[in-house]
Amino acid sequence: MKKTIAVLLTLLLAVSMFACAKPAQEPQEPVRVAALAGPTGIGLAYLMQEQQDKYTVEILTAPDQVTAKVISGEVDIAAVPVNLAAVLNAKTEGKVKVAAINTLGVLYLLENGNSVQSIEDLAGRTVYSVGQGSTPEYILQVLLDAYGLTDSVTVEFIADNAELITKLSDGSAELALLPEPHVSIATAQNENVRVALAINDLWAAKNDTQIVQGVYVVRSEFLDAHKDLVDAFLADAAASANKVISEADAPAVVVSQGIIDKEPIAKKAIPNCNICLITGEEMRSNVSAMLKVLFDANPKSVGGAMPAEDFYYVANPS
Repeated sequence: MKKTIAVLLTLLLAVSMFACAKPAQEPQEPVRVAALAGPTGIGLAYLMQEQQDKYTVEILTAPDQVTAKVISGEVDIAAVPVNLAAVLNAKTEGKVKVAAINTLGVLYLLENGNSVQSIEDLAGRTVYSVGQGSTPEYILQVLLDAYGLTDSVTVEFIADNAELITKLSDGSAELALLPEPHVSIATAQNENVRVALAINDLWAAKNDTQIVQGVYVVRSEFLDAHKDLVDAFLADAAASANKVISEADAPAVVVSQGIIDKEPIAKKAIPNCNICLITGEEMRSNVSAMLKVLFDANPKSVGGAMPAEDFYYVANPS
């Protein structure tokens, strides 16, 4: 009898302990991130190498690939061109927010020769450019207007970066507007090709805000459920960006993660890519100003309308 009572007491104690125990917390799945190869993805190189337990990062080659993954919910956070952020917000009816700037201006005016020392030297010339219907076209359009050159400079668009580099190298195009890392590829291929004008400097002389090229966007649903993870990502992305800018092995790390193809090109390009991590009110004011420039040039470039105020996630990760 005593043995039976002892067994029952043991069972009751076990049941009680089980009932009071807190359920085991399920491990958090890695945050799913997508980025474009090139400048918008460069800042993530060290995060990709060192924090694979926290993040799965996919490097893609075309903006429409990122768009599809964000809209379908296959990724939580994405590094995209600034105008694409606004387009995604419009397409999803506000279900995408911008959280940080990751890249400032990466555009440069290249010349096969040495005749252009200032933007005024472009008068009467033809500039070949990539990016028709996107930020390069509108940035160039705004600058030519600001410097009174709209009617005296002819702009011809080339669809492919590689084709434009070839034209520049063989002399069939004397002047070309290109982004990094294609700037570094072009100057490496032909010693006569040089950076004639830094578009950032020209912009700064006429505008109070900076050129914004790349941003991080986050799905609103993910942000609402996991604000802590978004803030942690922004802090980790900032640390990664700082290492990309400062560490000697950064070109090798960037290449190892599939963001740029060749280490010599990465080494030349990284200092000119203006990699950063800007959040908070500084992010909001610069992104808003950039989108207004694009909207004024072509409303379709930002999804047909300026984003509402809740488009901006104003965070200040430590």
